[in-house]
Amino acid sequence: MTEDDRKERMAAGAAAGTASHEAACAADDEKKPDKTGLVIEGGGVRGIYAAGVLDVFMEHGVTFDGVVGVSAGAIHGCSYVSGQKGRSIRYYKKYCKDRRFMSFANVLLHGELVDTQFCYHDIPEKLDPYDYDAFERSGMKFYAGCSNLETGRPECIQVTDMKGQIDVLRASASLPFVSHTVKYEGKKLLDGGCTDSIPIREFLKLGYGKNVIILTRHAEYVKKPEKSPLVFLRYGRYPRFAAAMNQRYKTYNNTRRLIWKLEKEGRVFVICPSRELTISRTCNDPDEMQKVYDLGRADAERQMEEMKRFLRN
Repeated sequence: MTEDDRKERMAAGAAAGTASHEAACAADDEKKPDKTGLVIEGGGVRGIYAAGVLDVFMEHGVTFDGVVGVSAGAIHGCSYVSGQKGRSIRYYKKYCKDRRFMSFANVLLHGELVDTQFCYHDIPEKLDPYDYDAFERSGMKFYAGCSNLETGRPECIQVTDMKGQIDVLRASASLPFVSHTVKYEGKKLLDGGCTDSIPIREFLKLGYGKNVIILTRHAEYVKKPEKSPLVFLRYGRYPRFAAAMNQRYKTYNNTRRLIWKLEKEGRVFVICPSRELTISRTCNDPDEMQKVYDLGRADAERQMEEMKRFLRN
């Protein structure tokens, strides 16, 4: 398939969406005035923690009216929506040492940490097939959080056609400095974590009144200031985005404070690592990935019955 063919198909998918998927979601919305939502934080390879949590959700038959993931949270969240238990940890461990999956050699050769063709086409279309049909049938609305370079604001974009809108997923996980800007529907996008790592405010605005939030940082974590002149050197053409990047630690910590407030009010249920995760964002050690994934599973199992009560009440 040529690049022009791919762009044409993606544009068609974005414009048309998937009628059956939207119809199922609309029917559910009418039945459930207090919609349930799932918000998934990213964090590079640290996000494999969320994959462990999500696999336990699938084993217990837990679903939501809507799901939003940011960066790695979107990568793992889409396999949850398609019901493919074990897929994330499987292909992460299998391909983590493949240069095309994630490496600084890619940055030097292509200007990107990950190989776009390999990660967003070869793996889901051939090597570890994504179940596009199951995604369309799921009945769960799926959103990916991205950052708009020109406005400096987060974008919560609904994905109805996973193959046709794959660039939304790619944008959500395109780390600054080591990724090309992703152009989608006239917008210039990068990693959603740059402007809103945990989009609970947006999901509340969209009508998801009862939310489960998967964090990939432990409960006591506080992000430290990350101001750097490199941000303005690299993204000086986008001053609003650069400013948002330098204020990211404040935005993140404010969101975390809101989450704990909502938890006390009984409006959200939080699952987060029971111990500090020391795995790096770009780790390529399959054994370390397995440990973090297993922790996610253990934490989810431990809180499962309490979470079910929260969703029922």
